Amino acid sequence: MSELKMNDLNIKEDERLHVLNHSCAHLLAQAVKHLYPQAKFWVGPVITDGFYYDIDLGDTVITEADLPAIEKEMKKCSKDNKRIVREEISKQQALEMFGDDPYKVDLINNMDESEVVISCYRQGDFVDLCRGPHVENTKQMKFFKLLKVSGAYWKGDSKNKMLQRVYGVCFENQEDLDAFLKFQEEAKERDHRKIGRDMEIFMTSDLVGKGLPLWLPNGYTVWRILNNYITEKEIAHGYLHVHTPDLGSVELYKTSGHWDHYKDDMFSPMYNISEEEENTMTVRQIKNRIDKERSDDVYVLRPMNCPHHMVIFGSKSHSYRELPLRIAEIANDFRFEAQGAVKGIERARSFTQNDSHIFCTPEQIESEFKGVLDLIMEVYKDFGITDYKCRLSLRDPEDTEKYFPDDDMWNNAEASLRSVLNDLDLDYFEAVGEAAFYGPKLDVLVKPAVGNEVALSTIQLDFLLPRRFELTYVNENGEKVTPVVIHRAILGSLDRFVAFLLEETKGDLPLWLAPQQFTVIPVNPNLHNEYAKELVNKMLAKGYRVKLDDRNEKLGYRIREAQVKKVTMQIVVGDHEVEDKSVTIRRHGQKESLTLSMEEFFEAADREINNKELAK
Repeated sequence: MSELKMNDLNIKEDERLHVLNHSCAHLLAQAVKHLYPQAKFWVGPVITDGFYYDIDLGDTVITEADLPAIEKEMKKCSKDNKRIVREEISKQQALEMFGDDPYKVDLINNMDESEVVISCYRQGDFVDLCRGPHVENTKQMKFFKLLKVSGAYWKGDSKNKMLQRVYGVCFENQEDLDAFLKFQEEAKERDHRKIGRDMEIFMTSDLVGKGLPLWLPNGYTVWRILNNYITEKEIAHGYLHVHTPDLGSVELYKTSGHWDHYKDDMFSPMYNISEEEENTMTVRQIKNRIDKERSDDVYVLRPMNCPHHMVIFGSKSHSYRELPLRIAEIANDFRFEAQGAVKGIERARSFTQNDSHIFCTPEQIESEFKGVLDLIMEVYKDFGITDYKCRLSLRDPEDTEKYFPDDDMWNNAEASLRSVLNDLDLDYFEAVGEAAFYGPKLDVLVKPAVGNEVALSTIQLDFLLPRRFELTYVNENGEKVTPVVIHRAILGSLDRFVAFLLEETKGDLPLWLAPQQFTVIPVNPNLHNEYAKELVNKMLAKGYRVKLDDRNEKLGYRIREAQVKKVTMQIVVGDHEVEDKSVTIRRHGQKESLTLSMEEFFEAADREINNKELAK
């Protein structure tokens, strides 16, 4: 019986499956070479969910329709039960052996045989350059599946040739393979990009720009409700909301330290340079010049909001009696994510953060931390989030490039945060190397229905930024001292939170959050429209999100369309409803209908919306 848990599976980190899948990449290459003798091969690494191989087939294009034939050839190679033999060779031997494959030659030319052992693996009539290790023979690779084909530029550079990337996966038994494929189908059904398209939540356009999602009316409705929801929650918890610009001067980010630690993830600076410089200088050269110059008049799109909030706090003097001061913002941020990392609204280059910075005294750290945790748990309860764990993210003392170099500050911050968590009796685990560059943090890792854990919420303890911005308050002794700052995000990015909700619920959002809560469908528009319109008007007057579907289409067609668009409730109006002034409802995904009086319907709907009840 299989013990693999597909939701936690990482083939790249599983030693046995890593070796098996790397070996299966060679099996794929051997089969492709049999079927396409002109094939040249780049690399075939193991990834978290299997393996791939980048292949140059000249003018021949592989489609997913070709994968069964390749699998058939792989099975033949597997049944041959050839031993897989490692051979250690010199650089010259390697160049002679793979001289007809320019991709392998490129790899070999970049090898220094004084530093690495050059090796290849041979199985029957096929040999491949590889450091290994591999399984003992081809027969050990029985349970595999080729998954898809895509294009990939050689070395990831769009100036290079486009290769064909064939993806696959291999397991030790059929049961695990079947479970993986079933899990993958479930993941496809839950993919927020598919659901977002079906429900018309958002769209993307290469013309607008990669990683820049466009929120459609349905999606913006959800976004706006979440915005209002968390803003009201925060106001009730004593937060003061502000609105700050979407960009700032480079000097602002030099002051905060983000420029030194984060500039490669920021969009290019808005900088006046000559036409000649523009044509000859790289972005890196421009950023290096800005490093050396005063840059008040050089601007960047902001990647985060803390520097703006530091400036707001520092704009006036403060007494200890005013603290804690909780500044919050629903803020637009921009990060130049790698093109391959961009994924719908889950990871985008333009997004909106539910951000806040709490300025407090050292004595208030514990109570403020507890207040933030309480708010997180309150929000998670509203959304039915129960499967999560807490990670104390610490710096890696060896990584002097990523983290601000001040051992005393780090030791104090980490000890303070660890003490707070222990005093709160919070169950957590520690992870070195996961801290922000300016301080340790607590990440709340939520387990989604499919895929890896996601850090939805975070609380960060910061002794550095208030010092860099020279922030002070007057303590009870009349002395000017530096406040502590707690950075926190409850929903995190609103965009990513919507993606999370879509995948968790498969788009079946709770009634209070659904973009379209109701659709009213008259069976015969000629006979039932008057009552249907009366009902719709009363619902609109109560603020419900409802549409009347009185199109000249068959009843079944209109009901199916409402199902596809995941409208929470369909209200069908026929003779019985008109006569009794009743309301017959059917929830999305359910076959049973329920008939209520109009008064009962409005009472039930109001209760479900106002109480923010979870999807039924």
